[in-house]
Amino acid sequence: MPGVELAQGGTVAASNKSCPRDAPPNTLRAMRLLDRYLFRELLAPLAYSLGGFLIFWISYNLFTQLDELQAAKLHFWDVVELCVAWTPGFLVTALPIALLLALLYTLTHLARHNEITAMRATGISLWRISVPYFFMGFVASLALFALNEFSAPRSDDWATAILGRYIHKAPVAAQKEPRFQNDRSHRIWGFTRFDYRTGELFQPQVNWISPAGLGRELNAGRAVFTNGAWVFFDATEDAQAAPGGQFKPLLQTNALSVPEFTETPREIHIQMKINEYERLGIRKKLVPLADILDYFRILPDARAQWLRTELQQHLAAPWTCLVVVLIAIPFGAPSGRRNLFFGVAGSIFICFLYIVVQQVSIAMGSGGHWPGWLAAWLPNFVFGAAGLFLTARVR
Repeated sequence: MPGVELAQGGTVAASNKSCPRDAPPNTLRAMRLLDRYLFRELLAPLAYSLGGFLIFWISYNLFTQLDELQAAKLHFWDVVELCVAWTPGFLVTALPIALLLALLYTLTHLARHNEITAMRATGISLWRISVPYFFMGFVASLALFALNEFSAPRSDDWATAILGRYIHKAPVAAQKEPRFQNDRSHRIWGFTRFDYRTGELFQPQVNWISPAGLGRELNAGRAVFTNGAWVFFDATEDAQAAPGGQFKPLLQTNALSVPEFTETPREIHIQMKINEYERLGIRKKLVPLADILDYFRILPDARAQWLRTELQQHLAAPWTCLVVVLIAIPFGAPSGRRNLFFGVAGSIFICFLYIVVQQVSIAMGSGGHWPGWLAAWLPNFVFGAAGLFLTARVR
């Protein structure tokens, strides 16, 4: 056991209960061995937790969506690919829970066998013992941020493409009465369908106010964004002769290029995605940070409170993994021969309580009752402070 080796070597008994920078080589080598041992003890439970959650979640999804998979006429390898596409979205939810469960199991196991007591008896503080776990929490936080920002949003499109592989269902952004509102340029776009792969609008209608204060309306059979400009086909344009007056035909043409329409297919797609996120209410995944920033650039004032809360949540959510470490240490590290299931029961209670606080806080922020930053960061502040306080009291 590392604690025994350290005690026999007598290399880490320091008055400040830490490993100073100018410590002897034997001390530094012993601490590195200790870090590797603690890190290795965590990896196996973490792998088992993630693997178990993944198997259960994929099995549940396959059984509940069996009719949809049959209707999509997927083959065996298509189903395997679909499970891979689902995995990033699953990891976003499961990683903090699996890390908490693995930490509680590992720390409880070490405490039951008096290994933590032996380490602390050599003069190593509990904070120093926990360094490998904080490092793992930091790495998990970075991984969670990357999953939220890059993998999870793309995995949704990937899964949709797989489900439509054999039934020729184009990945078209479907939305009731879709429209795009550009407050920056005071233009409102309506359309029946939007293919975000090709940037093509079907039956578009654009309304705007000219610099002279007159209403303008452009209708077309379809529109395509090409060479940095929108081209409308079978287009007719109507305009007001006087403010508040009747619209009268202005022109009719087979193809009309309108370079002054600066809106891009990406901007339209982003707003439609934000509309869909908001329509769903309770979201399984966070809105990607790039989409939020682009949306604020396009419409700086629209949905400000909800999106500001979402932006702060995107920044706060990954650090849940570090908060998990702070919570797990005081629950698992105290000495005593306790049942291993104490850690499992504690993890379930902590996860439930954290989710309740998070959902209430986000709801208060999205509703405009709390500032967005407070609503998003409050669970981390509360549980992180509780973890610091409880860890400081561990004997």
